[in-house]
Amino acid sequence: MNKWFALTGLYLVQGLPHGFFGQAMPVLLRQQGLDLALIGMLSVVSLPWALKFLWAPLLDRFALKRGEYRRSWILAMNYSAAAVLLLLASQPLAVWTESGLFLPLGLLLLLNTLIATQDIATDAMAVENIEPARRGLANGIQVAGYRSGMIIAGGLLVSLYGVIGWHWALWLLAGLMVLGTLPLWLFKPRAHLVSREPLWPQWLGFFRLKDAGLWILLLLVYKLGDAFGTPMIRPLLSDAGVSLEQLGVLMGTTGFLAGLFGALLGGWLVTRLGRQATLLAFLLAEALALLSYLGIDGMAGALQKDWLHIYLAVIVEHLAGGLGTAALFTVMMDRCRAHCEAGDYALQSCLVIISGMIAGSLSGFSARALGYDGHFVVAALLTLLPL
Repeated sequence: MNKWFALTGLYLVQGLPHGFFGQAMPVLLRQQGLDLALIGMLSVVSLPWALKFLWAPLLDRFALKRGEYRRSWILAMNYSAAAVLLLLASQPLAVWTESGLFLPLGLLLLLNTLIATQDIATDAMAVENIEPARRGLANGIQVAGYRSGMIIAGGLLVSLYGVIGWHWALWLLAGLMVLGTLPLWLFKPRAHLVSREPLWPQWLGFFRLKDAGLWILLLLVYKLGDAFGTPMIRPLLSDAGVSLEQLGVLMGTTGFLAGLFGALLGGWLVTRLGRQATLLAFLLAEALALLSYLGIDGMAGALQKDWLHIYLAVIVEHLAGGLGTAALFTVMMDRCRAHCEAGDYALQSCLVIISGMIAGSLSGFSARALGYDGHFVVAALLTLLPL
């Protein structure tokens, strides 16, 4: 039981900085009078999540404490990230931004690097300590824990910001990150066995696995339609006349709960129905979920909106997204080799992230050229591509 508490706490911790800084920082920086072009550079701080495969193999080979390959990295990275938050809290935001955005951007980049490295070690610990039959449940917990961290920091903490301010918000964030690691002290992970093969040839061995090319192709396209379609949901709802407050309830509460349930349900169904069946079925569910947004664009200017349609679309899309993510992450664990868990899992997750970033960056052009309905039809077709 201790390992489940440990994993839940660690995955929740990973969602905290993303939730707070992703929701609050663009608004806070704009209030400081910073140029929109500079604020747009905030996206750069997420780069470590796409590049973590470059240093992940080192975590398979080196420990920060003798014999503590996974736990030593997790604790060191997490407490270092909390220290960066305390450093940011030591000065008002106005002081950090008075000479431009480069210093706070650098600290946020460091923060994301530390959390991404913690994620590498946590994923590797999960692969090593959870038997294949229960990996579906583990990935349901992974997705649900991360989403919970995002909503705690991006919802609750941001809503309190006007009362508690910059300093206390970051102090609370650092405190939550430390609290999230406490269950790990009660769990002793299995000993990690280090391979005698040279580091980089060992890492490149992933590409020599059976059907490696097909699997890499599947990773690149499995979440492509979802990543292409979903960035346009908020603009669609906004253009249809949904207010910012209503969007908060729709996406921040209703969507979050649906995604949370979808992740846990997906993890459970993987163990019941098997990998192949759920990977295929959840793709169909995601395609249908994207098509559920058809017709909402026509509500713009209408006196009465079809709220049932809107709520069902948001619920079904978040539910399907949680299902598909849990299934894919489960099979990614299965594809990890012994001795190479950190490197193999990080490589696979980065392929999904990079593909999604490219697809998301093109979504606006699609919606502008085809309209919202045309865009979501194309996104649904892209979702079926992996079949």
